[in-house]
Amino acid sequence: QLQLVESGGGSVQAGASLRLSCTASGFTLDYYDIGWFRRSPGKEREGVSFISSRDASTYYADSVKGRFTISRDNAKNTVYLQMNSLKPEDTAVYYCAPALLQTTMAAITIIPQHDVWGQGTQVTVSS
Repeated sequence: QLQLVESGGGSVQAGASLRLSCTASGFTLDYYDIGWFRRSPGKEREGVSFISSRDASTYYADSVKGRFTISRDNAKNTVYLQMNSLKPEDTAVYYCAPALLQTTMAAITIIPQHDVWGQGTQVTVSS
C-alpha cells in the first residue's frame, strides 16, 4: 500500500521556522517528483514547492519563494520542507504528494499525481 506520512508541523510565532518531513512507505520516493501542498479554511489547495526526481531541481510558488526550501534524502525515503520567516498567512494543513510541474504561457503550477496523500500536518503561525 502506497502511503505518505507528513510530520513536523506545529504552532509558532511569526518569524519562526519549522521543518516538515514527508516519508514514504510502500514505494520509493527516488522515482517520483514530489510537491508540497497546503490548504487553509476557505481557500483552495495551493502547491507551494516542487522537487524533481531526476536532478533535484526545485520550484517555489511566489508566496513562499525565498523563505521555504525543499530538499530530498533518498536514503531516508524522505522529502523535507524547511520553512523560515513564517507568516500568519502560511497557516494551513500541509501535504506532500507525487506531483508534476505544469508550465504554460500563463503560469507554472504544481499538479498532484496518482492521488496518494498523507494525513497532512498542521502549521499554525500567530502574529
